[in-house]
Amino acid sequence: MTLGKRRTALMAAGVAALLSFTAACGSSGPSSAGGGVTAWALTGGDEQTFRTSFQDDKVDGQFFGNDAYKQKIRSAVGAGQAPSLLFSWGNGGMLKSWVDAGKVMDLTPEVQKDPTLTSRYLPSVARTGVIDGKTYAVPNNGMQPVVLFYNKDLFNKIGAQPPKTWDDLMALVPKFNQAGIAPFAMGGQSKWPQLMWEEYLVDRIGGPGVFNAIAANRPNAWSDPAVIQANTMIQQLVDADGFVKGFNSIATDSNADTALLFTGKAAMYLMGSWAFPTIKQADAQFISGGKLGYTTFPTVAGGKGAPADIVGNPANYWSISATAGDQQKQAAVQYLRTGVMNDSYVDSLLANGSVPPVNGIEAKLAKAQDPQYLSYVYNMASKAPNFQLSWDQALSPGQADTLLNNLGQLFLKQITPEQFSATMNATIGK
Repeated sequence: MTLGKRRTALMAAGVAALLSFTAACGSSGPSSAGGGVTAWALTGGDEQTFRTSFQDDKVDGQFFGNDAYKQKIRSAVGAGQAPSLLFSWGNGGMLKSWVDAGKVMDLTPEVQKDPTLTSRYLPSVARTGVIDGKTYAVPNNGMQPVVLFYNKDLFNKIGAQPPKTWDDLMALVPKFNQAGIAPFAMGGQSKWPQLMWEEYLVDRIGGPGVFNAIAANRPNAWSDPAVIQANTMIQQLVDADGFVKGFNSIATDSNADTALLFTGKAAMYLMGSWAFPTIKQADAQFISGGKLGYTTFPTVAGGKGAPADIVGNPANYWSISATAGDQQKQAAVQYLRTGVMNDSYVDSLLANGSVPPVNGIEAKLAKAQDPQYLSYVYNMASKAPNFQLSWDQALSPGQADTLLNNLGQLFLKQITPEQFSATMNATIGK
């Protein structure tokens, strides 16, 4: 997740002064640092847009890898040491735990004062910042559906087309292996990339209702036949050498898995749309030369899920810490109103291959550097019958940890699909 473009400051001098960071930090943590706004976010993806925005609006930002951030923010929020702006994935387990504990500011009164705080966003994306009818978070970057990327040169090499069905996918695996090409890149060390396979297969087989039952903590929901079948298919793909050798030692935060695609070592790569700006920065000619392909996840014969259903993150989100001082809260709200998703912010995201979840940007999409890809993602996300938030964000933090650990074991065939389900059933309600 990495990108970079300049952005002009749009805020008035008084607001900029309000946002200016003071070095004096109080004993209760970063969000009580004078009147300045502090923020933590992820390295990669839309990082450079954040950095430019922070610099223009005098926000003190720090950046962390995905897994490191999750650990750090959990401890910081619990200890009252959170930054002013909290980065999350929306209304799943992490944000909900903050809301339940009274750790984030209710933004509903601010929305009532000026509805454009949320109305400028696509409804499906804005809803992910809402819990129990109240707004606690607003989008801060591009939409992130999970896309099946592929290397066109490698497909041409074996005379194949991208898979439309699971049977197509499985038929491609031996062909690529025989050509000395890994069928799929995978950062198994990070575990969460493996979740994308689980999410898509469960949806394609059983439809959205399967995970809805899991999220609702229904007893034995993890033993749904769709979950068992999905995990069986995953292990069949592993047995067929569908993933690059040594996938369990490859880390996604370093973009080592992404590099396998554009360096010609792997034919396909299931990853969030943030992979596009990462590839663009690492090897712009791979994209400009028309070598990168992208498509939807294959259908499964007899499956109940809609072929256009997608999984991923509707966006990432900013919330404001409830422990921030009044001056910080005012400045942070103003930043969310005018510093985030203004014209130059949107242009910056588009220029770097990220698709803002903003209404009415079709004309901007058509004029952007990568209009075909950007329009594809915009339409994919805005028209999907169901846009499922990543499970590790939709579940409680404890359940999510168990889920990712079990997936790691499943992909290594250390446990069976039935054992996976039994372990996850034991987390229901916890």
